[in-house]
Amino acid sequence: MRFKFKLLSTNSLVNHNTSLYKNLSMATQTLNTSSTQNPINEFNDDDDRLCSAATITSQEGEAPQLFELNRANGYLKGESRIERAWAHWKKLGEPKLIVAPMVDNSELPFRMLCRKYGAEAAYTPMLHSRIFSETEKYRSLEFTTCKEDRPLFVQFCANDPDILLEAARRVEPYCDYVDINLGCPQRIARRGNYGAFLMDNLPLVKSLVEKLANNLNVPVSCKIRVFPNLQDTLSYAKMLEEAGCSLLAVHGRTRDEKDGKKFRANWEAIKAVRNVVRIPVLANGDIRHMDDVQNCLDETGADGVLSAESLLENPALFAGYRTAEWGLGSAGIRQDGKLDQAELLKEYLEFCERYPVPWRMIRSHVHKMLGEWFKIQPSVREDFNKQSKLTFEFLYDLVNQLRELGVSIPLYVKETREEAASSNGYVA
Repeated sequence: MRFKFKLLSTNSLVNHNTSLYKNLSMATQTLNTSSTQNPINEFNDDDDRLCSAATITSQEGEAPQLFELNRANGYLKGESRIERAWAHWKKLGEPKLIVAPMVDNSELPFRMLCRKYGAEAAYTPMLHSRIFSETEKYRSLEFTTCKEDRPLFVQFCANDPDILLEAARRVEPYCDYVDINLGCPQRIARRGNYGAFLMDNLPLVKSLVEKLANNLNVPVSCKIRVFPNLQDTLSYAKMLEEAGCSLLAVHGRTRDEKDGKKFRANWEAIKAVRNVVRIPVLANGDIRHMDDVQNCLDETGADGVLSAESLLENPALFAGYRTAEWGLGSAGIRQDGKLDQAELLKEYLEFCERYPVPWRMIRSHVHKMLGEWFKIQPSVREDFNKQSKLTFEFLYDLVNQLRELGVSIPLYVKETREEAASSNGYVA
């Protein structure tokens, strides 16, 4: 099979991407239809423009070599399939620190920034399987990767096995897992009948997993939320494993627990899932700094963790940095004095110049990374919000303006053993 894709004029192979959240929401009502009406044609907003005018060419190319499974079609069943699931995970290095899927936020430049600061694997934003399978323009804009962007999970929402398979076959040469979104709790997922709302139709969920597991050359993973009843969650997890899921990411909140600050993640439920399935399990929920990472791994026995919202504010989380909320006044924690969120934003912008994305994604990341800075100088935020057309020059100047106004919010790190001894009055 030959794949047609877009190439950027950079040194790395790239499929030119945009994540189209508002356009995705326009499409949810037709997820089950074969309509050719395409919401991505509705580009009217300046923030939908790409952040670079890089030359784009169309090129035919052979698909890269796939992970060799030594079989004609799909994973082997039973013990061999479980063994292959673990062999694949180990071949990837058993990554423990993983960027969670985030609509309009886990795009390539952000993934690359997180990888620079310790992330060992990452998910793409959720892709709409029907539009992805039908529309070349959507595919060429929405799915972006490069050779350094591995291991990579490509996530789809779906409720039709055949459409999901068609979409998945287009990305399998460029990823390490095709992931099924079974955890989105938002109204858009209810309207589109996907994500966590498929928990009401488990036979359909099973058919989605089986379709991919029996036909793809890469493993299938699933990202789920827990049921209010633990036994229902455990039965769900075992059903997914039996259907062919090779890796399971568990968000320790129910479908109704959307507010992560109001509801603590149920790590006990994740631990229970880990104890009943034989495939790798990832834990999602309440990963705000590296102490949370270690505590979660210890308490759940999970094989890795996912972080989402906390990474948006602090992309260096997996390198041991923490924001003032989790560092200020904490014993054994000190100011770093070198890296801060403004510097992280500049590095993100540099990745965006290399891997162009729509300005609205960049706008979102500016608000996330500099949110606390804007609270000190709200006039700078007001000027930023007034800009209908952003440029890199404007954004770099914005960072410089905040620094000239004296805004400086440090990130925090753990004291070294020597620093801790010195602060306690001990001399080596």
